[in-house]
Amino acid sequence: MSEERAVAAVEATGIAYEVTRHGPVGSLAEAAAARGIEPRQLVKSLVVRRTDDDFLFVLVPGDRTISWPKLRRLLGVSRLSMPDAAIALEATGYERGTITPFGSLRRWPVIVDERVSGTISVGGGAHGVALKLEAADLIRVLEAQVADVSEPQ
Repeated sequence: MSEERAVAAVEATGIAYEVTRHGPVGSLAEAAAARGIEPRQLVKSLVVRRTDDDFLFVLVPGDRTISWPKLRRLLGVSRLSMPDAAIALEATGYERGTITPFGSLRRWPVIVDERVSGTISVGGGAHGVALKLEAADLIRVLEAQVADVSEPQ
C-alpha cells in the first residue's frame, strides 16, 4: 500500500518521474549503483521531530548528513531529534528506508539541502522502490525550503 500511495502522490503533481525497483542492498553505494546513479543523487528523506507532534522532512544528498547546528539555526530552535522507527512510521506512514515526502500521512514541511540538484532518486514508499525525478520539480511541488543544512559524512 505504501508504494501505491507514494506513486499516486507524485503522479498527482504532474511532474515527470520514473519508478525504479531493485532487490535488497546493504549500503548507500549499493543502492545508488542499483538505481544507476551517483551516491550524491540518492537523496535521503529524513524525518526530524521539533516537538511531540510536529515533524518535518529534511532531504540531504546520500553522501552527506544533517548538520544539526545549521538546521537548528535555520529553524530558530535549540532542540531537534530523530524519532524512533515506530514514531517515524506513525508520522509519515512509511517505514525507515522507504520514507518519502510524497504521500506522507500528513503534509509536513520539507527542507532540501542546497546541494540537492539535477536528477535525483528518493524513497518510493517500499523497500527497493525509488522515485527518480528532477530536484527542481520536487522543490517546486512540495514548496520546499532550500538551505545549507548538511555536512560531509
